[in-house]
Amino acid sequence: MNVIKTYIDKCRDIAGKVQAQEEKIATVAKWFAQSILAGRVVHVFGTGHSRIMVEELWPRYGSFPGFNPIVELSLTYHNNVTGANGQRQAMFLENVHGFAERILRNFGIDEKDTAFVISSSGCNLVPVEMAELFQRKKIKVVVLVTLDHMNKTRSKREDGKKLVDFADLFLDSGAPAGDSMIKIEGLETPVSPGSTIGGIMIINSIKAEVARLLTEAGHPPTVLTAPAIIGDEKAKELFEKAYDEHSRRMAKVFGGVGS
Repeated sequence: MNVIKTYIDKCRDIAGKVQAQEEKIATVAKWFAQSILAGRVVHVFGTGHSRIMVEELWPRYGSFPGFNPIVELSLTYHNNVTGANGQRQAMFLENVHGFAERILRNFGIDEKDTAFVISSSGCNLVPVEMAELFQRKKIKVVVLVTLDHMNKTRSKREDGKKLVDFADLFLDSGAPAGDSMIKIEGLETPVSPGSTIGGIMIINSIKAEVARLLTEAGHPPTVLTAPAIIGDEKAKELFEKAYDEHSRRMAKVFGGVGS
């Protein structure tokens, strides 16, 4: 069995599932662009490995201001694996009731904002409660889940509600239940997850469409761009300009705390 080819073929299947959501992705991009054009931000939250998707959206090359990446280290710091700040603690904290409220208490939310909450299982308490809190603040909530996996996973909430229950629109990474896609003869459990593949494709599709909408509206985004494309001086100029814009947008967000 050529497991390399099998994995790549399954990624192509995921790409097809992402493409089938083109209309929904366009709607999400429209909502996000509206928040950015209003001088506000899209609040982006993920725990565990969903942190990858948050950081893919902003800040990195090919990205631009307008997003508030909420990455709580106690829920996402995997490097030590075990010991202090280990994965056991992070996975425990991911299901502590009320933790989402303490995180969100740091930000002033405006009705012009939008929110993007990412969780493959869509069943852990903190991301679900985060989406619920955003909805209570009357802003549009988009969620990214792995639909097959979520449907076969039990919610950690007593009422059984999952992330999609607090979404104005949901997107699907297209990966299978359990995420891992490759079965190997003689090995009891599958390997090689696929949700990151679909998630990254969705993130960058949204990003591209938001950039198009902003540019069409006469406000082209300030994109972090590699010197290899535009030279050292221009890259430095865009770097400083983009981060300054992020700070100004976040000043409005922090300025609304407690209001």
